[in-house]
Amino acid sequence: MDGTMQVVRFGLGALVAMLLFAGLVVLFVRDVTQKQHTVLRNYPLIGHFRYWLEKLGEYFRQYFFANDREEMPFNRATRAWVYRLAKDEGGTIGFGSTYDLHAPGALIFVNAPFPVLESERLPAPPLRIGEGYCDQPFVATSIVNVSGMSFGAISEPAVRALSRGAKEAGCWLDTGEGGLSQFHLEGRCDIIMQIGTAKYGVRDAEGNLDFARLREIAAQESVRAFEIKLSQGAKPGKGGLLPGAKVTPLIAAIRGIPAGKDSISPNRHTDIADMDQLLDAVARIRDATRKPVGIKTAIGGRWFANNLCERVLARGLAFAPDFLVIDGGEGGSGAAPQALADHVGLSIDEALPRVADSLLAAGLRPRIRVVASGKLITSARAAWALACGADFVNTARGFMFALGCIQALRCHTNTCPTGVTTHNARLQRGLVVEEKYVRVAHYAMNMNKEIDMIAHSCGVRHARELQRRHVRLVQPSGGSIALDVLFPVPQAVRAAGS
Repeated sequence: MDGTMQVVRFGLGALVAMLLFAGLVVLFVRDVTQKQHTVLRNYPLIGHFRYWLEKLGEYFRQYFFANDREEMPFNRATRAWVYRLAKDEGGTIGFGSTYDLHAPGALIFVNAPFPVLESERLPAPPLRIGEGYCDQPFVATSIVNVSGMSFGAISEPAVRALSRGAKEAGCWLDTGEGGLSQFHLEGRCDIIMQIGTAKYGVRDAEGNLDFARLREIAAQESVRAFEIKLSQGAKPGKGGLLPGAKVTPLIAAIRGIPAGKDSISPNRHTDIADMDQLLDAVARIRDATRKPVGIKTAIGGRWFANNLCERVLARGLAFAPDFLVIDGGEGGSGAAPQALADHVGLSIDEALPRVADSLLAAGLRPRIRVVASGKLITSARAAWALACGADFVNTARGFMFALGCIQALRCHTNTCPTGVTTHNARLQRGLVVEEKYVRVAHYAMNMNKEIDMIAHSCGVRHARELQRRHVRLVQPSGGSIALDVLFPVPQAVRAAGS
């Protein structure tokens, strides 16, 4: 019996070896005869190691070779900071910071010799959006809020966790351009409904804005405002892209498009070709919904904000958007062409003060709230934005990290290992809503707490009192310069008429 078993094992081993050898021969022949890859044609078989190592390279750099402050788009130290806030572990470190205070662009806040006492501190006051210009203005309480990430770009459990976490933290949740789903409404948080260039969720059969559907969504108590998206920081001049593999029947039904086919938005609204048409759209949607209406856009220079102010002053404050969401060129939680992500659109570092200055000079700053977005995932960057002139800060990737994102750079492939951006049920299983919504809430609340902590250190009672004089930026020479010297605050040159 033992002899028979040995013969069988030997036979199976020989068969496996023959199959392996045959497979290598087939692969060898294919490599030397194919014409697409030079390395494989010249180095059959072993050339595959080159592509394998190239694929694994980004993971080795992330965990072994890049230092804590080196990696892009977010380094390990920044991600660890967000993870600690989301887990409510505090932002305390030991033995000093690894942040390079001598690097050009480094942020330094001007600490006061006599900081604000505990008894003198005040909570950052809520701000009303649309007050006096719509029937149902929106009272926003949180400085830090969830930026636009559509259901489709992110998964069902991710949306559910964001909705419940936003309710817990008292911040708003932007739907992104993919329309309003039942998962956004699940947590009963404040929602800003985004209207993208394809008008998903509020489009008729021809792709035009469906005002009946718009009014139906506005009737939802949780929907507090609407946002016309012109462009986003990752891809200004290019519409949203959701690969067909991620367009499930449910997502297709919500968007009003065919299932299984690429969801590609136009690069602009077909019915909005100039500033007057944009302001007309703001007024029409506000009249139809009776709620605040804002605009989201990336900025390429001074023209947009200056032209917006000029036309509002000419036409009256009733035509002004109730808020502006300024997205920096470094933004981008979704798929984008690298040429646009790398080279098109101003950084939030330049875009935000340019827009704020235009509104200040025109006397429109009290009328239009400003929301900043674009890699503002830490309390220091958010405090910088407030000092520059923002009223609120939106972040997408900060909340993705709170959900458990590990920066695998697979958002567009439907293979996200943490379940955040995939519709693969097996991978979604790792994102437990009951656990992750708590982390979402902790991240938002701790961000607000740390922003106020920076403000108190600067000698002001709450974060909304931060000004440009409280921030210094390190220059290439190694010295720092005050933000109000780099971007002097303009005086209002004229008052806006009603």
